[in-house]
Formats: sequence, structure tokens, C-alpha cells
Amino acid sequence: MSTKARSILLLAFPDVQLLDVSGPLQVFASANELAAQQRLAEPYAPRVVAAEAGLVTSSSGLALLAHSISSVKGLIDTLIIPGGRGVSAASEDVRLTRWIRRQTSRSRRIASVCSGAFLLAEAGLLDGRRVVTHWGRCDELANRYPKLRVETDPIFVRDGDIWTSAGVTAGIDLALALVEADLGRSIALEVARELVVFLKRPGGQS
Repeated sequence: MSTKARSILLLAFPDVQLLDVSGPLQVFASANELAAQQRLAEPYAPRVVAAEAGLVTSSSGLALLAHSISSVKGLIDTLIIPGGRGVSAASEDVRLTRWIRRQTSRSRRIASVCSGAFLLAEAGLLDGRRVVTHWGRCDELANRYPKLRVETDPIFVRDGDIWTSAGVTAGIDLALALVEADLGRSIALEVARELVVFLKRPGGQS
């Protein structure tokens, strides 16, 4: 296990889907707790970022305390883009999409949860790639961005250094897969057991 914590950034915006942020966040937090129990260095350094520092209200009404994207310096291990009701407005925020685009050269991998794929597509990061989003928006994603190879059934899809996942709770599946890729199956399984979820759930999202 690496002794240097991996930088994990989760992007928040007004009306973001809360579980798209909190689900993956808890997976990385649980991996850190497991490492602490074993007297090992924490493998992850997760934090929530937004266009401006401060409170960002999710679609459920619960607010997230975020750091400003302008405070992000240096290399990023993993950038995660959630979805939610506010993703359309976020996709029209030129500052935000430009920032996401600039992170490609600084990030080891980039991921989206649910309709967060629309933000990655608007930033031009998904052209020619296999992707997935919430089953209810797959046709919309394919029609709006015809260069994408949209798949409708997977829980998550990895295409090179880009990972996309299906709706809402699939962000937990995605994060567990990231932990497994980083730290191995046994640790990912321990995290899944702690959270009482499948490490790899059977079937597809439909």
C-alpha cells in the first residue's frame, strides 16, 4: 500500500445528487478507517470542491461544505464528477467545464457518477469512449453527444483512464472498483463488508 495518500476530488454544484457525492466519499473514508485499524497510512485524501468555497445545497436540501476549485494545486489522483438535478446548469457553466477539461493532464483518472457523464461529455472528455449513465438518461446522452459509445446496462464502465457509472448508488460500486484497483480485492471486500454492500453486485442496472 502506498504511504502517500491519493488525492480524491469530488465536484459539487447546486442541486447535486447527495448520494453521488456521499456514497463514493464514504467508500474512501471506510478504506481510510480500515487502514487506521491496521496501523497503516491512510490511502486516500478525499475532499469536496466547487466553483466557489462554502456551502453547496444538494437536491435533497442538505448542504455540503466545499473547497474552491481555485484552491486545487498539484497533481490529482482521481477526479469524480457527480450528477443530479443541477447537472444541466452545471454543464452550461463555462468556467466549470473548462476547469474539468484542464484537469485531464493533472489527473491519473477521471470518473463520473450517474448523470455526471453529461458534464464530462460537455467538457469533451468522452468522445469516442464507451460510457454509461443512469438508465433513464442513456438515450438523451447518446442523442446529445453522438460521438459517445453509450451502453445502457453496465453498473460502471472503464475506458482507459475514464470511468463512468450508472445511477446514484452505482457510485458506491464505482468507488469500490477504484479501491480494488488501487489496494487489491481483499481490502475492497473488507470495505464492502463494512458498508454491507456487494463488492460486485450481480446483473446490470436495467
